[in-house]
Formats: sequence, C-alpha cells, structure tokens
Amino acid sequence: MSHRFRGPRGRLVEALQEKGIRDLAVLRAFDLTPRHLFVPPAIEHRAYEDSALPIGNGQTISQPSTHARYLELLHLSGSERVLEVGTGSGYQTALLSHLAGQVFSMERVGALLVRAREALRASGARNVSLLSGDGTLGWREYAPYDAILVTASSPTVPTPLMEQLADGGRLLIPLGERDEQTLALIVRCGTEFERTDIAPARFVPLVGTHGWPKK
Repeated sequence: MSHRFRGPRGRLVEALQEKGIRDLAVLRAFDLTPRHLFVPPAIEHRAYEDSALPIGNGQTISQPSTHARYLELLHLSGSERVLEVGTGSGYQTALLSHLAGQVFSMERVGALLVRAREALRASGARNVSLLSGDGTLGWREYAPYDAILVTASSPTVPTPLMEQLADGGRLLIPLGERDEQTLALIVRCGTEFERTDIAPARFVPLVGTHGWPKK
C-alpha cells in the first residue's frame, strides 16, 4: 500500500471520529483501505476528503462518513456473510472485506465492475466475490446473508433480498422517491420483518426488476 497517502488517511479517520463514529473496527477499516485507488486518477488528491466524488458512468463514490454510518449500523463482528448491492467504485466493498468473513457484491454497470475489480485487487482484498447483474434479484447461490447493504434507493424493499436475508439478519436500504429517501434498517425475525427508519437520505436510483425502471 502506498505510504504517500498515509497522512491524509489518518486525518480522515480523525474526521470520522469527530463526526461521531465510535466503532473501532469500522475506523480501522478506513485506516487500512486506500481510497485513492477507488477514484479516478485526476481527482486522487481529493480521495481522503469527506466528500462524495464522481467515478464515471453517472455514479459517485459516497462520502466516507456516509459509508461509516452504514457500516456502524450493521454491527459486524468479522465472521458474517454480506451481500452488497451496487459495487460502484468498490471502496465500500474493500471496507467490508475488513469487517466481514465473506463479501459478495453485485453491480449492473459493467465498466464500473471492471474498474472495481482492478482496484480491489490492488488494495489486497481477498475475501470478495463480484457479480455483474441485476442487484434487485440478489445472489441466491450464496444466500442466506447475515447482512445486506443496498447502495441505491428503491421505492420498496426488493422481495428477493428479503428472502435471502438470514434469520436475525440486517438489511440497510434507502427507501422512498427518486429524489428523496429514508435510510431504513430491516431486521428479519423468522417470517417477520421489522423496519426502523434511521435518517433522511439521497442516493442514486436502484435500477432493476424490483427497483426503478431504467429511463
């Protein structure tokens, strides 16, 4: 890993602590993950700002503090099987690789998946599997999942994702309209699903069979 960004990465971790992130495992994941590998070279000097950045194909890499709050809510212990819907840049995938036992990540935009695969390989992530496809259908082959993270907004929770959640498992997803959503935490208890609304959110639309239609 490049030592060129060691200082900025440390300052990012300090900034996350100042914004209320307390989970030491989550902070350690940020300290270990080279965000500059997951942004376009032209803006790598901005990689450790707590800001969203464009990654091409109309997509963005979220603010680190947004990722951190997502990850804190899942209370991962290190042994879980996690499904990520929306690989994007691969940065959150890399963070998850330090927090879970196995990470399965899906992305519908082929160009993004190619770049994410290269960045993940360069970052040293080993316990990650990637799939190109409709994330609203989930990845049934490796279900059930202890946690599912959806990085785009949906009008409703896709039924296949609920079906693929393990008993006691946690699903995080932004729900609502295209322009304004609420981040919701869904917990499976047998055949029941308990929803807790966390905070207002704004994410790109989740396009797919059980999400928004492609424009």
